[in-house]
Amino acid sequence: MFVEVHVIQNYALSNLNRDDTGAPKTCEFGGVRRARISSQCLKRAVRTYFREEAVVPSNQLSRRTRLLREALIARLTARNVPAEEAANLATAAIEQLGLRLDKDKTQYLLFLGEQEMDHLAALALEHREALLGGKKGDKALQAQFLAALDGGDAVDLALFGRMIADKPEKNVDAAVQMAHAFSTHAVSTEFDFYSAVDDLQRQESDEGAGAGMLGTTLYNSACYYRYANVDFNQLCTNLGDNEAHAADAVRAFLQGMIHAVPTGKQTGSAAQNPPALIMVTVRKKGLWSLANAFVKPVRATANEDVILLSAEAMVRHFGDLARLYGTDPFLYAGVATYLPLENLPEPVVAEGSVGALIESAMGALASERR
Repeated sequence: MFVEVHVIQNYALSNLNRDDTGAPKTCEFGGVRRARISSQCLKRAVRTYFREEAVVPSNQLSRRTRLLREALIARLTARNVPAEEAANLATAAIEQLGLRLDKDKTQYLLFLGEQEMDHLAALALEHREALLGGKKGDKALQAQFLAALDGGDAVDLALFGRMIADKPEKNVDAAVQMAHAFSTHAVSTEFDFYSAVDDLQRQESDEGAGAGMLGTTLYNSACYYRYANVDFNQLCTNLGDNEAHAADAVRAFLQGMIHAVPTGKQTGSAAQNPPALIMVTVRKKGLWSLANAFVKPVRATANEDVILLSAEAMVRHFGDLARLYGTDPFLYAGVATYLPLENLPEPVVAEGSVGALIESAMGALASERR
């Protein structure tokens, strides 16, 4: 069973996700250059939203970090372990996992649940004598530490998966497929020349009263199509076959997909523009990205803007696919929007609010589970 999310979202002048040169990311699609926001950036925004808005309890979230040693030390000192001993225990615990440290950091980023790190700290405390005694090569002890990496009931880890290069058996297959967002229309990047005034610079100084700094930054403005899907069966597997917990994770993901916004250069652009349209579908099988609705780039007219034209193109493409392939797999398809859309294709229904859309989708998911 799958839950799909389609979003039309127009951002004002901004640079939410930049490349290695500082320019907004782009791609070519349909023969023209489009603005782009990477899937990694979007997933990070959703994960951050979970934590900052308390959508998910903090003990059901994860951290992506190389500072596992530091995290374990903090947990051990909180349990009244002396700082030096805590540092030695944390190092020994990481060694039991078969991981190496480089300047007190793991060699690569690890994606670990809060409960997993708590469990590792508890094991270090339980086996402190063996660890401080330099006990190595104890396979039973190593197995206990490796067993702590069980996903930790972490919602974001279950949704987005993880890879541990040295421990592939601890990998988690992602339940979410997240597409790169791209503009529904052709886009050009604009250069913004700016100057920064030195408030204490005196007009009579050798440098005169000119700016203290000159520079350029790059921006664009774009209406994006965003798409993601959740494999509910995989999500259940990742969360220990707890369907109720998996359903809560889907609800949190829907909220994040709708409300989370990337933070790139936001203090200089304030591109806080919520989606104009959200479509959610629940289906037994099959997946439809509606990206090809925009192979021909949208162009604003004298009477209609790119937001409405993009929404119309997306819904029209859904209708084309529905007529061609049928709608039997769908348990629910709904749209929430403030746009004046007419003649929604079957089986799409209009919902009066984002909240109603989420509740209807969750209801369809629950009915199939029963």
